[in-house]
Amino acid sequence: MKTTQYFQATRLRQDRSMIKDEWITFVMQNPEKIVIQDDGRIKKWAKITEEDKYLRVILLEDGKTVHNAFFDRSFGGKTDEG
Repeated sequence: MKTTQYFQATRLRQDRSMIKDEWITFVMQNPEKIVIQDDGRIKKWAKITEEDKYLRVILLEDGKTVHNAFFDRSFGGKTDEG
């Protein structure tokens, strides 16, 4: 999994250190919603059943490099922006 330095730094935070690589990969491959930001970055969401929460993964424009990943408390499903 390709990542940015920003992702590597934020992953050290206590609230993000428990996010598993396999969950990130799951979201990348099975998103329930995709939004392309104005800057070209790609936001993807999927529910992580083990946590009963939605994980948001933000990818760079290449669609492969993970820039950020976090549980999105404001995302409630396919119609919410988050």
